[in-house]
Amino acid sequence: MTTTVIKYVGRTTDFKGKTLWEIVGSLKNFGVGRIIVRSVFERYPEPSFMKIVKVETCPDEERRRVRVWVEKTFRGKKLEKLTEIYRTSYKPDYKLIPKHEEANLLKSIKDVHDFPDVILPRTIEMPPLMKKFIMKDHENKGMENLKEYVMPLSYNSSPNRVARIAEGDEKPTVQFTMGLGKPASPSLYEGVPLN
Repeated sequence: MTTTVIKYVGRTTDFKGKTLWEIVGSLKNFGVGRIIVRSVFERYPEPSFMKIVKVETCPDEERRRVRVWVEKTFRGKKLEKLTEIYRTSYKPDYKLIPKHEEANLLKSIKDVHDFPDVILPRTIEMPPLMKKFIMKDHENKGMENLKEYVMPLSYNSSPNRVARIAEGDEKPTVQFTMGLGKPASPSLYEGVPLN
């Protein structure tokens, strides 16, 4: 008896499911009114799903893609505008929710309590080396040192953002620092100042 060894070559993937075209192409009326889920969003504790509103098929040369407009609920919050799915429709990462489970999923949104707003800071302290360079430069030029050594933060825009950026003098609920934080293995840093 011989055993066959299978060796996989190439990139691994975290996708679990079907492409969007495989799902909507096999449903009556292209699945308008049905609920789908992306498996990458199942990592969140709050429910994330999409209700299909409109489907548009693509030309033959783009057979693996389909243009779908959905009412998106992300992490328990329904987005105000319809979301268009096109660029990610070819990824095998979508699952159709069976009709008998749709009511429970919709009910789960009502069970999500309003979480406190996550407010992100607008600035962060400068890295230590950059701070030293600026202090030395100001000293060489005879300029007065800065009171605060901070620089602005830039965030990528995303329709899925559940956090917002602080406005004006608003106090952020999250703080980012340049320090090492709490080391995973404190014994490695014995005798080393972490500040």
